[in-house]
Amino acid sequence: MSELTSKSLTEIRDLLASGDVKATDAVQACLDRIEATEGSLNAFTHVQGESALSLAQSMDAAGPDSSKPLWGVPVSIKDILASKGDPARCGSKILENFTPFYDATAVKRLKDAGAIIIGRANMDEFAMGSSTESSAFGPTKNPWNTAKVPGGSSGGSAASVAAGQCFGSLGTDTGGSIRQPASFCGCVGIKPTYGRVSRYGCIAYASSLDQIGPLTRNVPDAALMLNVIAGHDTMDSTSATCDVPDYAAAVAAQKDLSGMTIGMPEEYWAEGLAKEVEDSCRAAIDKAEDMGAKVVPVSLPNTKYAVSSYYIIAMAEASSNLARFDGVRYGHREHADDLIDMYTASRSAGFGPEVKRRIMLGTYVLSAGYYDAYYRKAAQVRRLIRQDFLDAFTKCDLICGPASPVTAWGLNEKTDDPLQMYLMDIYTISLNLAGLPGISIPAGLGADSAMPVGLQLLGPAFGEEKLLAAAGALSSQLDPLPGPKGLA
Repeated sequence: MSELTSKSLTEIRDLLASGDVKATDAVQACLDRIEATEGSLNAFTHVQGESALSLAQSMDAAGPDSSKPLWGVPVSIKDILASKGDPARCGSKILENFTPFYDATAVKRLKDAGAIIIGRANMDEFAMGSSTESSAFGPTKNPWNTAKVPGGSSGGSAASVAAGQCFGSLGTDTGGSIRQPASFCGCVGIKPTYGRVSRYGCIAYASSLDQIGPLTRNVPDAALMLNVIAGHDTMDSTSATCDVPDYAAAVAAQKDLSGMTIGMPEEYWAEGLAKEVEDSCRAAIDKAEDMGAKVVPVSLPNTKYAVSSYYIIAMAEASSNLARFDGVRYGHREHADDLIDMYTASRSAGFGPEVKRRIMLGTYVLSAGYYDAYYRKAAQVRRLIRQDFLDAFTKCDLICGPASPVTAWGLNEKTDDPLQMYLMDIYTISLNLAGLPGISIPAGLGADSAMPVGLQLLGPAFGEEKLLAAAGALSSQLDPLPGPKGLA
């Protein structure tokens, strides 16, 4: 990795702002890194080399702009986000020819802040997966060990950041799809409160669960990116109108954890948690206590129902959202003698096995005679899960636990057993059901696997300021990871 691509987002931002580094130099360094590593990783579905360099050259000609907090910084965006004039294929064959004519709000805010979009990150097809193996463009590999998965569905975003191909990335989190790949790749990933970041221009998987957020190399970088993309948007009816604090300033100001109470839910430390993950996370929590935090037990009793209720709700919403992809207006089309056959042939050829599975299951749980038994019951459990969090936050400021019960598993290890892969989301999906914010930070390397372990901090609604400040203070006292060992 070159000297430039090893910098954090904040560091490269400062070098660009001072004029010590040109935007073209930053972009070229990332493109060189992509060329050197992409054959091993497959982190991108599309690299915008010429257009990124052309934009950087025009920016250099005008000079640094202090009003733009990400001026000249190369970043990637998940293939699920619309970017005007660039292919948005969502990791799927069915959108192989789709090019948006508008920017997603989060993408537009990145561009307005001066960021340079260097490429579109690979992902599980329509964000349906936990390993980035269901992409129609092939699996992404983990930079720490290319025989292992990077997590998912934002695996390409996490891998591109960890490998030094860019300085930050936007992912989406429906049931842990930012936090889990951040954990697997040794990055920082934050899932904001539902409504904190506009979903306009995000190709929907499960509309009541999806949320856009940043993946970066450290907490200050995540705070800076979240400051840029957060805020009300009239184009999204679920966008919150509350003010956005200065997250970067909060992180810079927090030096310890004095006066903070952190809850440890007993359900997150039960059977199924790998010992190497538990040891790394408990060591990080011990450090939090050394920094002045008070750690107390809390309970989230309905966690045991989270996987079942999440997948019923997510699949139901997916079956509805993906009905629009029929081969008529855009995307892949198979020719047939009549309209119904064309629909059937186009969707059969365009969707992969995991997407088909979720559409069929979602349609089933919404069908007459089964809606009350499945979807309605799952919605009721969702309310109980949210209440668990509300009760817990009367006893603590934040909740902590592992981001995943295991470190990254091997490629093709779980692809034949989708239920086993669904169970890997046990520590992340509850937060999406409750609509609350969470962040994963590196807690060290597993003693057995030598792969990154992520510690997850969870906060109350719109509590990102305290969440980021605490995560930043704790991260600064944990041993930094040595860097991915799977790449030169």
